[in-house]
Amino acid sequence: MKAASALLLMLPWAALAQAPPQVVAVTRLAAAPQLDGSLADWPKDGWSAVKVTPAVAAGEREKFGLDPEDRNQTGTLTVELRAGVFGDRFYLAARWPDDAADTEYKGWEWAGNKYVEGKRRDDAFALRFHLSGDYDRTMLSAKSYVADVWFWSAARTNPVGYAEDWTHQVSTRMIEDAAEYAVKGVGTVFIKKLRDSGSGPYKPLPRPKDKAGERLPSFEVLKSPAGSIADVTAKGRWAAGKWSLELSRKLDTGHADDAAFAAGKKLLGQIAVFNRGADENKSVSESLLFDFGALAR
Repeated sequence: MKAASALLLMLPWAALAQAPPQVVAVTRLAAAPQLDGSLADWPKDGWSAVKVTPAVAAGEREKFGLDPEDRNQTGTLTVELRAGVFGDRFYLAARWPDDAADTEYKGWEWAGNKYVEGKRRDDAFALRFHLSGDYDRTMLSAKSYVADVWFWSAARTNPVGYAEDWTHQVSTRMIEDAAEYAVKGVGTVFIKKLRDSGSGPYKPLPRPKDKAGERLPSFEVLKSPAGSIADVTAKGRWAAGKWSLELSRKLDTGHADDAAFAAGKKLLGQIAVFNRGADENKSVSESLLFDFGALAR
């Protein structure tokens, strides 16, 4: 088993209190949206305004060892969401304000006589769905469950048109090779984050040994992702102070690590927005209830 180095890894999904889920209606679309980051071909009506708030409040950052002046923070935002189905595919559109398109991630930077990992982070968006177990919108409760997680990033996955497909396992019972967290009133919570099987949209590059420039890439974008990790196609576009993002996946991939969508189904989920940040430096929504009821009528 691997012990977690800090509680910060779990704060993004745990910092908010429980609240009744906001309903996001999933409707039939007249045509399949073109996944190009433009939302011009989406219906004008049926959008949901979803509030996201910082996973760690400004007044709490020092308490958890975070720099209160760190610019890699995401504030309180309203994300516009629209969900629909065409044919055998689910589509989700999201639009939110962002002052700039941050499309650089880490990089190897020459410092003195060696390369060190850069601190730059790209903008990102995460979406998760209840997969199995007793779902909870936090990851530090007494409930045990598994979530299907989609993760889009402006530098790492957007260039090739995908989002990474993950699963998060949460339990108060031991999970092999999981991070462990002591939670007051609950006991030990085990969390394991797993990329779905296959080859993803990018791969890390090792630290260069010899100087070949002041700054070198720390990852390589791959042209042909494959397997369950590549189930989700996605494309984002930044313009005029806003990100517009489209994601799509088959209603039922047939993979055990993916949530299946079906007419009449109601599925709990959640979103998160990152502004040049990672881990605790993101803003999250309360629980969302994706309602596929309209498809059954």
